Amino acid sequence: MAGARPEQAALTRDNDLSKTAETQRVIEGMVDGLNDHKINGIADFFHEAFRWMGNAGCGTKNGLREFQDNWQRPFQAAFSDKVAIDEARIFQGEWGACFGAQHAIHSGEFMGIAPTGKRVEIRYMDFWKVVDGKIVDNWVMVDFPHVMRQLGVDPFNGHGWEEYDAGRKVPPRPNHDK
Repeated sequence: MAGARPEQAALTRDNDLSKTAETQRVIEGMVDGLNDHKINGIADFFHEAFRWMGNAGCGTKNGLREFQDNWQRPFQAAFSDKVAIDEARIFQGEWGACFGAQHAIHSGEFMGIAPTGKRVEIRYMDFWKVVDGKIVDNWVMVDFPHVMRQLGVDPFNGHGWEEYDAGRKVPPRPNHDK
């Protein structure tokens, strides 16, 4: 990369490391609440004006009410018997992160796919910012394409890069390849 380097990690520059235990307590309690399928009681863990920022297909939720109405309720309507299992968690100061998977039954419409009754794995990654004992920001990646494939729908229409891994397609090489 030519020229000046972009600033990195601006959001964690002033991370208060003394808050690690509090952040861990909030996140662990929140995950238990989600596994208990709480919607109304989830306010114990989220600031009223928090931001939930998801990938394409998930959207962005501004505030607790949007999170409850536009994420939790549709998600629980589409997937029943849901259990989230964080495979790894990291806490540092006001920040927490995890990755894992939810295991659930596809019991309601999801992305236009009628209920199949299939058990699915819903992989995710989360990054949280906790201030004064409440989650104020949550960056989320939920692997909806993986879920859709389990339900018999290929969102990439045969053009996913897994085709390169399987040797069915040859990846293009950029002109600037070194």
